[in-house]
Amino acid sequence: MGTDYDLCINGGGPIGATLACLLAQKGLRILLLERAPLSPTPAQNPDGRAYALAEGVRPLLEEAGIWQALPLSPQPITTIHVTDSQGRIPSASRSSIADGLSFTGDDAPEGRPFGWMVEAHNLLAAIARTLMAQPGLDVRAPATGRFTFSPDSARITLDTGDTVTASLVIAADGRRSLLREQAGIGLTRIPYHKVALVSVLAHEKPHHGSALENFLPQGPFARLPLPATEAHPHRSAIVWTDRPERIDHFTRLDARSFARLVQDRLCGEDLGALEQAGTHWTYPLASQYAHRYCATRLLLAGDAAHGLHPVAGQGMNLGFRDVRTLNDLLGDAHAQGQDLGDPALLRRYQHLSRPGNLAMLAGCDMMERLFSTDMPLIRHARHAGLMALKRLPSLRHGFVQRAMGL
Repeated sequence: MGTDYDLCINGGGPIGATLACLLAQKGLRILLLERAPLSPTPAQNPDGRAYALAEGVRPLLEEAGIWQALPLSPQPITTIHVTDSQGRIPSASRSSIADGLSFTGDDAPEGRPFGWMVEAHNLLAAIARTLMAQPGLDVRAPATGRFTFSPDSARITLDTGDTVTASLVIAADGRRSLLREQAGIGLTRIPYHKVALVSVLAHEKPHHGSALENFLPQGPFARLPLPATEAHPHRSAIVWTDRPERIDHFTRLDARSFARLVQDRLCGEDLGALEQAGTHWTYPLASQYAHRYCATRLLLAGDAAHGLHPVAGQGMNLGFRDVRTLNDLLGDAHAQGQDLGDPALLRRYQHLSRPGNLAMLAGCDMMERLFSTDMPLIRHARHAGLMALKRLPSLRHGFVQRAMGL
């Protein structure tokens, strides 16, 4: 079939860009469209966004060439503390790390880190550097296109006025995917009526690569280690979940009052004096899932297909599972000379990906509901579950391997 490209990927974020690099290495002719400009230089004033990438994602990014292109070193996560304030407000609970569950290097295979904190401006700069150096990859950014799908091919009219064709289009254009909507693919959204506040804190003492997840009745509070900067040698990101009106109140507090409330939620972690190192940003929390992952000459990947509650930090990691599946499936099909838009191939991707993705979504949804309540029966049950993980090494090791994406 005569087409200009084997594949068009709409969306050049981490998911779309990684897939484009991997498949271009296998000889596919790929057009990548990204509506935002690409910059190979990290932002001078980053907004504090960071990704918690599972250790199992690192080899995929290395294969794509993106990991080696990171201009700044990422921060390994070597210890994870999980605490449950058991329905009490932080100032009254006096819960401590010792009372909860801790995952250390002894729980990880071969002493590997559990994951990596990579700031968004760092990863996006690495993506830009890798895309620009990838032969056989046609990158248009900033650029958009209008898509028309037929049984024979997909036709893309670029904002330059040019028209090209592709055997297959992959929608990697985020939670509000226009391609998903255009294809008439239904979406179920599960609102949590809560808001997440994200902020970067500088602290007096080092975090030693440790992360904290403190489950509170209002919603989980997480502290995630960040790499050092010249201005702040010890930094962490916090993700603080609560009702919208409370989050709005927290963002209006003076720096000292805000730091005091954060300190109350650190469960005795000794990080010394805290200082806000940047602005707050907030976003409403919801899960969502597409009713199917394929349509005529179209596949959904990443947030276009599924969006999770951030309670377990698995949203982007789940998108990289899609990348791994598509890299294997489309790479093999191309090597065998198959039509990449064959409906049977598209259905196979859905069969391989969607059940596991829905199971992860359901698990994160259940965690949010189990931990964001102070009902005595549920409180006792979740405490028993944490203690089982604490006392049974084999159960804990299996849990860790799955969370690491290994």
